[in-house]
Order: sequence, then C-alpha cells, then structure tokens
Amino acid sequence: MQISSLRCERLKKSFDGIQALDGVSLQFAQSRITAIIGPNGAGKSTLLNVMTGFLKPDAGKCYVGDRETTLLAPHRIARLGLARTFQDLRLIFQVSAFDNVMMARANQHGETLLGALFRIAVAKEEAANREATLGLLDLVGLHEQIDEPAGKLSYGQQKLLSLACCLATEAKILWLDEPVAGVHPAMASKILALMRKLRDDGKLIVFIEHDISAVREVAESVVVMDHGRVKAQGAPEEVLGRHEVMEAYLA
Repeated sequence: MQISSLRCERLKKSFDGIQALDGVSLQFAQSRITAIIGPNGAGKSTLLNVMTGFLKPDAGKCYVGDRETTLLAPHRIARLGLARTFQDLRLIFQVSAFDNVMMARANQHGETLLGALFRIAVAKEEAANREATLGLLDLVGLHEQIDEPAGKLSYGQQKLLSLACCLATEAKILWLDEPVAGVHPAMASKILALMRKLRDDGKLIVFIEHDISAVREVAESVVVMDHGRVKAQGAPEEVLGRHEVMEAYLA
C-alpha cells in the first residue's frame, strides 16, 4: 500500500477540564523524519494516542493517506499501514526475540480455521514469515539474540525488538515514542542510524523525544508543542535556533 501522508485537522481533547489538545493541525510527509518535542504535559502523547486510535478526540479529524481514521479502532488503523511503539515496551518477555517478531506478522492464515485445514499453503506462508523475521532481526542488529527471551535483552535491545515488531507488520508509517530514552549513547546512535535507514527505504517516521541532540541528528522537521498547541514547526536549525523555544520548552 502506498501511503502519501499522515495528517490531523483541528484536534481537540480534554481530560477533566484540562485541554490536552487544543486545535492541533499537522501534516507529515512520506519519507521524512519528524520530531515532536515539548515539556511534560504538552500534549505529545495525547496526540500520538489520538492519531493511532487509542484515544478518541473530542473534535477534529485524523487521516492516513486519504482515509479518515478518526473513529477507527487501533487494529484497523494498523491495517492501513501505521505502527507504533510504546514507552512501556509491549513485548512478550517470556518468549524469544524471534517469536515476538513472528507473532507480529500480519494476516497469518495459520491462525484461521481454514488455515488449520489447508496446511500446505500455510506451511509456505510460515516459511516466508520465518525468513522475513530473520531478516528483520538482522536489520535491527539482533541476529545473535534470536533465541534469547525478550525479558533477558538489555533495555536498548528491547527497544530494537519493539521496532522490529512494528516493521513485521509491513507498516509504511512509524510512530516512535521516545526511541532513545534510557539507553546508552552507543545504542542511541544505533537506533538513530536505523531510523535514517528506514527513512531512506521510504518510511514516514514521527517520533516523540526529549533528547534534543538526537532530534538534531535525525529530524528533518520539528514540531514544538505546549499546553496542547503547536507553538513552532519547521526545519530543526530554524526551530531549535529560536531563543524562546529553547528557553520555554527545552530548559
């Protein structure tokens, strides 16, 4: 599926009278990396949750390509080619890295009644899924940890595994929630390099991040949010060079 864009129009969302999103309109272009930054409580996570279907807005609309997704459930939005990561990594920690990625592969016919009856076609599909899974683990640098339980991987490796699970869905759009938070610099560099490669492969990547050095390194566009509103948007050198942005939102 070719995805041209991800966008939202005039999104509003409040919690107990507090306006988490206050008329947010944004458009993200294909094959670009956009960072969303701002202080805690700025509305970043609420925006992510609304645009991926985990929260419903009070007003406004969301689109994947030309398809409105405002009221769709998360799994239906995912089928349109959008995948996300979470701050609390949603892995199955008791099973291997390989099995985590295998289970993320979409539309597996072996899970259906007909698939159970017609095993020849399913066997071919499973072989293809196994090959794809091995390729994804190699891509993210976990080829030596394929049999390791996810719970025994380092935190940085778990973040790479979470990203591999997103890629297993064949998503064209990736929403990453603080991809380098809490990892050591060498792992952070590895994750950022992988983000650039995925961009070069045509992925649209949006990420929330507090690490401004990481934002400067990979982002081609920066959105600054505060109190549920977009306060600035543009190229990193222009937005991050503003004194008021650095003072108000990044201190």
